[in-house]
Amino acid sequence: MEATLYRGRFAPSPTGSLHFGSLVTALASYLDARACNGEWYVRIEDVDPPRERRGASRAILKVLETYGLTWDGEIIWQHDRYDAYREALERLRGQGIAYPCTCSRKELAKHGHVYPGTCRYRTKDPDSLFAIRLNCDTEVIEFNDRIQGRQRFDMAELGDFIIARKDKLFAYQLAVTVDDAWQGITHIVRGSDLLDSTPRQICLQRHLNSPTPSYAHVPVITNLDGSKLSKQTMAPALQMNNPAPILIKALQVLKIPVDDTVEITNVNAILAFAIHYWSSNGLM
Repeated sequence: MEATLYRGRFAPSPTGSLHFGSLVTALASYLDARACNGEWYVRIEDVDPPRERRGASRAILKVLETYGLTWDGEIIWQHDRYDAYREALERLRGQGIAYPCTCSRKELAKHGHVYPGTCRYRTKDPDSLFAIRLNCDTEVIEFNDRIQGRQRFDMAELGDFIIARKDKLFAYQLAVTVDDAWQGITHIVRGSDLLDSTPRQICLQRHLNSPTPSYAHVPVITNLDGSKLSKQTMAPALQMNNPAPILIKALQVLKIPVDDTVEITNVNAILAFAIHYWSSNGLM
């Protein structure tokens, strides 16, 4: 796809319903794109079929429509992109920086789940099941996050990471990097829980000769106990019959004060106000 001045995206996984934390992230991404007169795309990251919930993709798209978050172009489905991921994987293996790994989770636990490079220097594929890891041990990744500030990651501390799983499915890090490049994504606004995914994706971008987007990581919404509000912590699904109050609450989290001039029962009016405010005040 041809790149534009600003092209953003929201990329949910169909493993459950969207919740309030999802809405805040989607809203931040949407507002940033629209305030810059940019394009905003939706990608369904259905690269992990065993974890998908039936009907979740359709429900996610319905929620976005109900809350007024309309997207540009066609929906991108990762299940249609396997050939592209396979090609990228072969390129990385051809460069000698991606290698087979047979280590188990039990073995990794001995090292605090930071991969120690046990299989890094294999000369041929093993006979048993294996994952594929990217050798990034000597790399140092630095980037400016528009919200979190200057970031620096020593990849030796994160460890070589999986780009293809033992069950032959493609890993998130590879799929998202390939798709962002293919779609010409220039700006990524997402939750801060993915902050340490960014250096991994920048590693892949470098080896695949792909551009690095601008990143902004929004603080995640937490439960009363401090845990992330998520599908895993049983976050309730967004209600569909009266979206305006929830939308206003999400704007307040993003530090956008909705005043008396806004028609607070009209989703489109709320979003129009929010886009105008965002264009004047920037990210959070």
